[in-house]
Amino acid sequence: MEVATWVMVVTAVAAYMAWFWRLSRGLTGPRVWPVLGSLPGLVQHAEDMHEWIAGNLRRTGGTYQTCIFAVPGVARRGGLVTVTCDPRNLEHVLKSRFDNYPKGPFWHAVFRDLLGDGIFNSDGETWVAQRKTAALEFTTRTLRTAMSRWVSRSIHLRLLPILEEAAREKTTTNVDLQDLLLRLTFDNICGLAFGKDPETLAPGLPENAFASAFDRATEATLNRFIFPECLWRCKKWLGLGMETTLARSVAHVDEYLAAVIKARKLELAGNGKCDTTSSPAHDDLLSRFMRKGSYSDESLQHVALNFILAGRDTSSVALSWFFWLVSTHPDVERKIVRELCVTLAVSRGAHDTELWLSSPFTFEELDRLVYLKAALSETLRLYPSVPEDSKHVVADDHLPDGTFVPAGSSVTYSIYSAGRMKTVWGDDCLEFRPERWLSADGTRFEPHDSYRFVAFNAGPRICLGKDLAYLQMKNIAGSVLLRHRLAVAPGHRVEQKMSLTLFMKHGLRMEVHPRDLAPVIDEIRGVDDAAARMATAPCA
Repeated sequence: MEVATWVMVVTAVAAYMAWFWRLSRGLTGPRVWPVLGSLPGLVQHAEDMHEWIAGNLRRTGGTYQTCIFAVPGVARRGGLVTVTCDPRNLEHVLKSRFDNYPKGPFWHAVFRDLLGDGIFNSDGETWVAQRKTAALEFTTRTLRTAMSRWVSRSIHLRLLPILEEAAREKTTTNVDLQDLLLRLTFDNICGLAFGKDPETLAPGLPENAFASAFDRATEATLNRFIFPECLWRCKKWLGLGMETTLARSVAHVDEYLAAVIKARKLELAGNGKCDTTSSPAHDDLLSRFMRKGSYSDESLQHVALNFILAGRDTSSVALSWFFWLVSTHPDVERKIVRELCVTLAVSRGAHDTELWLSSPFTFEELDRLVYLKAALSETLRLYPSVPEDSKHVVADDHLPDGTFVPAGSSVTYSIYSAGRMKTVWGDDCLEFRPERWLSADGTRFEPHDSYRFVAFNAGPRICLGKDLAYLQMKNIAGSVLLRHRLAVAPGHRVEQKMSLTLFMKHGLRMEVHPRDLAPVIDEIRGVDDAAARMATAPCA
């Protein structure tokens, strides 16, 4: 009996190893282990995941395949992952065969409790209906005006006073700029989404119950990506660990939004007083969706939460990396400040700098800041807010580079790697060079193909708020750099945090110094005087 058992075990192991050898021979990515698949590599590189993926893609020519679980019956379907940053493949997945690559059941299950069937967690007809409504709203000038109002108020009444106080300190006081930017964009996106200001950037940086619950719910949701679905579903059923935190936090968020929706319905119906201090014209997204059609209260909650999740972290994270890059590239900083001064000299006069600082930027002024937009785009190329994204494969398919992707597997497209490939961006792809986004004479912003630069996604799911994001980022960046010079605090380490969003692991501690505009103004006036002399000089 014992001999027979040993024979069966040896036969089973031999059969498995033969199967595993055939499986691994067809995989082109990092080493895959028996049973564990690529999990050991993922764990080993948890702290430098995005760089590790980029290195693998450089070695494999832009695409590789790996297996998460090397188990028969699972490995070639649900366990198989195709990782790519090839622009041809990205266009195929995100546009040409869009219907074959939805977000899929796993993504939907992870975010279902927090986001429901909202626009960023749905596929098919549900997504199409919400996308059409949102697309109409994001093209209106009134929404742009609403965004500008919220952003300008937060900048001038909250962010700038905090920075000015830090700059006045005689000792070397520094601020966590990433935290300040997260608070600012959270206040902004809540105002735009449902017309209420949580005031997380108010003096003293108070805790806000809704903001805290939203943060805990987001963290608990992302925690599900770490564990197999069966495990977190079991923890949810038993009410254990982060699943308990998620349930309580989502309940708090839902309770808060239910009260907001109830009050807004009364205001829109004319049965209640309008809160003119928050959203004077009811120009927030929640009110707009209410006026468009018959949405349930639950659907309206999901509308608001989806846009908060999409609009809060992405802009603040991009700005954090932007300020760090600019502080370490003084030539880029000088060009940005010069462009700000030239723009304001033209629109507000060159002789009264107090007038420059007295009021927010206008749309026309922001539109002229092409070098600043180039620097922001270059930041997003190197440090995209969402570094990796994935799609579910509905039916067997071949990618343009010849890679076969079976139904049931997934495709991960590395946005982080797409901006760091020599084959796409040239030998200087790792350099921070905003000029690559400008025309030859430096006067016009020239966008790159959206399948090479995927920071705002591409195809039918391209970010609806792209223009609003640039508007917000230019407003914040310009307002800060016009008044302050920032420097990374001594000893502070800037590292990436392993998350779906590219946060800085230790925040961004920065020293704040007053900006001396005199040298820049003298330079501008010198150029203008020289041009005037040339214009009036007699012809030879």
